Amino acid sequence: MDQAAPPPTPELPLLQERLALEGHVFVQGVAMRPLLELSGGLADWERFAASWDDLALDLHMADGGRYRRRRHAVYIAPADGPLERQPHQPHYQSLDYNSLNGGIARWFEPVLPQAADSHCLRSLLEFCRELFGKLSPEVARWRVEMHQFRIEARAGMAGQPTPEGVHRDGVDWVLGLLVRRHNIASGVTTIHRPDGSPLGSFTLAAPCDATLVDDNRVYHGVTAVEPLDPAQPAHRDVLVVTFKREA
Repeated sequence: MDQAAPPPTPELPLLQERLALEGHVFVQGVAMRPLLELSGGLADWERFAASWDDLALDLHMADGGRYRRRRHAVYIAPADGPLERQPHQPHYQSLDYNSLNGGIARWFEPVLPQAADSHCLRSLLEFCRELFGKLSPEVARWRVEMHQFRIEARAGMAGQPTPEGVHRDGVDWVLGLLVRRHNIASGVTTIHRPDGSPLGSFTLAAPCDATLVDDNRVYHGVTAVEPLDPAQPAHRDVLVVTFKREA
């Protein structure tokens, strides 16, 4: 029996066109990987993915949850020229964008060199800068925040990828990319208009499955995750990169 052919790899101009038209795009990993290869390559993917095994517990959860681990880094990305990592600093969102955990400066442990110095991260950041730069050609300088997230679940405790609910991040552009799922059910990404009406839903299920979002136009959320086997460890590892114009 013949297997179904994989979806065609979208070229960058097509992604740009779809994102400009719809405000969000879901890209399967089999299509995302070739795009990232063009931006520098994923030769150290296994080492990059393994860095999620060394994330620190998020102690800023206003719901009292202990299901989220993360690390954080900030970069400056000029329209042209090298990306530069900034001194470690807090992550801040106003309550307008994060009604659960916003309104305070949240310090997270820094991203370690295993991830920060990887070919994978550089490829991802360069891909985002090229795509988002073409969509916002007037921007001369971006503030880029990188977040490594691990959402854990166990028997009697679902993990909440977006405990603040359907929301915007308060930036211009967002990339969410799946690194790994282990023993996890659900975790459906939903996209919404500002009035709350749905625009689409999908599940980041395979490594490099990605969502690209125009944060000024649409809202997004992710449903809770639960373990497939409650007796075994269960987690969902995701990279989130945000681009916000500085000039």
